[in-house]
Amino acid sequence: MNKTNNSKLTGNAKTLRKNMTKEERHLWYDFLKTLPITVNRQKVIGNYIVDFYVASSKLVIELDGS
Repeated sequence: MNKTNNSKLTGNAKTLRKNMTKEERHLWYDFLKTLPITVNRQKVIGNYIVDFYVASSKLVIELDGS
């Protein structure tokens, strides 16, 4: 996936960042936010919006359900 920005999905990603699920909020505030590396929330990658993305290691984290 070479294209890391899709302007059609950017608005959706912003809305998802504001309305995280309980599980996403728990993972973000209790763990990922405190890491010494940059972790992006609701990152647009190509035609997808991934829950969390670590660019330095090209790691995508997706949460499904509780």
